[in-house]
Amino acid sequence: MSTIIPLADVETDLVERLLDAAFEPERRQRTAYKVRAGTEFLPALSFAALDESDLLAGTIQCWPVALTDPAGRAHPMIMVGPVAVLPALQTRGYGQALMTASLSAIDPRAALPQVLVGDPDYYGRFFGFSSAPTGQWDLPGPFERHRLLCRSANPAVLPPKGFLGPWRG
Repeated sequence: MSTIIPLADVETDLVERLLDAAFEPERRQRTAYKVRAGTEFLPALSFAALDESDLLAGTIQCWPVALTDPAGRAHPMIMVGPVAVLPALQTRGYGQALMTASLSAIDPRAALPQVLVGDPDYYGRFFGFSSAPTGQWDLPGPFERHRLLCRSANPAVLPPKGFLGPWRG
């Protein structure tokens, strides 16, 4: 059984080492890093999972981003991820526990749409993410279109076209 704690309670170097182990140091070249460039993670939505020995097993970070529509209007969103679990501990439920903690922490009275780049089968089945609204969205680098996923209480408010990047509000 894992313990979920605020990510802000974990030393930054431990988080970075975990991310390197889960995704390799080249992770910083990924498009998702460009989408959230220059922003700080949202502490209220970012968590760490500890294993039975209280050692760091996984992390999740959420970031302020925006989809800028063709008219130049920025639509704020929450970018979920990376969701990272040490390779030796994957498939033990840490990632699912972290996702549940993060999504449950979003205030339902003013829930911003959540976006991520990930496995559509997994994130769709367990958390309601879909690529349906993102078909004409662009990002600041290469990405697999079917892996750009969004979750929104009201998908009708999402712009059909836009550029996803850091929130500069």
